Amino acid sequence: MNWRVGIAGSPVSHSLSPQLHEIGLRAAGLTGTSTRVEIDLEHAGELRHLLGTAFDALSITSPLKAAAFEMCDVRSESALRTHSVNSLLVRDGVLQGESTDGDGFIEALRAAYGDVVDNAHAVVLGAGGAASAIVDALVAHGVQSIVVHGRTPSKVDALVQRYANVHSSSLVYRPVDLIVNTIPEHGRDKEVAVLQGVHLDTVAVDIIYDPRETEWRRRYAEAGCRTLNGLPMLANQAAIQMRWWWGVALDGAQIVKELQ
Repeated sequence: MNWRVGIAGSPVSHSLSPQLHEIGLRAAGLTGTSTRVEIDLEHAGELRHLLGTAFDALSITSPLKAAAFEMCDVRSESALRTHSVNSLLVRDGVLQGESTDGDGFIEALRAAYGDVVDNAHAVVLGAGGAASAIVDALVAHGVQSIVVHGRTPSKVDALVQRYANVHSSSLVYRPVDLIVNTIPEHGRDKEVAVLQGVHLDTVAVDIIYDPRETEWRRRYAEAGCRTLNGLPMLANQAAIQMRWWWGVALDGAQIVKELQ
């Protein structure tokens, strides 16, 4: 079989997903191609047509993760919990959805800094599809509390209501052990102060990988925090995604090395 895979969302011109897919195809001993597909939220319905005609599987990025969730025939447990899908696969005419962002984030974080999640106080900036998946994974891996800062109250409320230890930004600040920025670069304030409560052991993760060093990450590094960009998360979630697509073992850490 010649696999037709790709990445859909907007914007996707910068996406490294085709390179990730090509690495995965080689490692799995498979043949295929990977293509970027520019689709905005207004045209999200095109995904259903593309799967099974032009593509066998797709990675999904902003702003389509919630829309992709809605159109699936079958959804994984993680997708059902997060109401977000970043991976689509069509098999025997059935459109299946999976969410690998959360587990990819945890694997990347552990590879860089060990187990910094258990019993931690975390802050997540943003409340979109990636944030939803990351919050879900943090809760599953033993975080003590999460405070979500988001611009859309309904999205923040949905996360707060889903988990007993997730709170809105109205919660009184505690020491921040982990802070994760999921806000797209174009939606960020240019001048943002380092959040109250961070300390020298805080891990600050920016899930943006292009550029590798954002202004936000630089500010936290200057404050003495340990930092990480989004490239390891991208590679690890892709490895999990491709394992699901193809049923083969793929190593996220090895994919990171091949990208660098």
